[in-house]
Amino acid sequence: MDKKFKRIGVLTSGGDSPGMNAAVRAVVRTAIAQGIQCIGIRRGWQGLITSDFVPLDAASVGHILSRGGTILYTARSEDFMSEKGRLKAVSTCKMLGLDGIVAIGGDGTFRGALELSRLGIPTVGVPATIDNDIGCTNYTIGFDTACNTAIDCIDRLRDTMQSHERCSVVEVMGRNAGFLALYVGIAVGATAVLVPERELDLERDVIERIRNARLAGATHFMIVVAEGVGSAVEIGKQIQDAIGISPRVTVLGHIQRGGSPNARDRETATRMGYFAVKAMSEGRYNCIIGTRGGDLVETPIEEALAMKKHLQMDRYEVLETVSVTTPAFTMPAR
Repeated sequence: MDKKFKRIGVLTSGGDSPGMNAAVRAVVRTAIAQGIQCIGIRRGWQGLITSDFVPLDAASVGHILSRGGTILYTARSEDFMSEKGRLKAVSTCKMLGLDGIVAIGGDGTFRGALELSRLGIPTVGVPATIDNDIGCTNYTIGFDTACNTAIDCIDRLRDTMQSHERCSVVEVMGRNAGFLALYVGIAVGATAVLVPERELDLERDVIERIRNARLAGATHFMIVVAEGVGSAVEIGKQIQDAIGISPRVTVLGHIQRGGSPNARDRETATRMGYFAVKAMSEGRYNCIIGTRGGDLVETPIEEALAMKKHLQMDRYEVLETVSVTTPAFTMPAR
């Protein structure tokens, strides 16, 4: 006989991501429509250990669709990594009468969900991370908004670089993945993009591309660096040592996580939150919701965590092809 869900918890964990609030809103309102009470767990897995919770109803998640961050707060939990901490979390679930948990976040969040599911608490994961590095889904909530934030910042930097004929080195987030850097680099027409999935050869990947761009007539250069490659400051120093120009280094940092989610992230978060509760109420849990070919799919958590997501290197070829890299020599006048 299928498990009957009367009360579920929802939490956000790990790094915040634009669209998390939209997912929380969808979970709460879908649960209510299914006759299920919803409890918000504040501060991620740590809140489940310390019994930090708030009852949620339709009104309490009103007007949060457009808000960045997460109304449930988020934190990383060292305590949850221990067996003692996880057992305390299970005790909290039993005390609150939680029949299951919807966990919104990234890889670390889902590893926590897997451990909780092994202790008998049904869980469903909703992928929300600007890194877009979850293997079981084509897309993660927050990626598009973060890209657009970075693009807007770089477009503004470009105005200054053009005015002063300078080189700019911009470091974007993405943890150990280059999805954000490559997507943004193509969108801003970067001279070069450095990603952790491609071994760095400074002469080939940066210096020669700057030289060729200069020979082709360019007077300003934009280098986008994924944080997983290394320090943009150090790369800027290496550029200066190699060709004598003094790059201006900008680290965008956590600004990429903030701001109102765009249409894609609001819509995707809403569908994923809805689908997570529907799956759980229909007896399908201990899985992660994802997108493939525009459709929402479910993948068992253990299988999902074993999946690797590979950077589409054909996009890197696109970048190299359309960037100004070939000297434009003209025939002498006769």
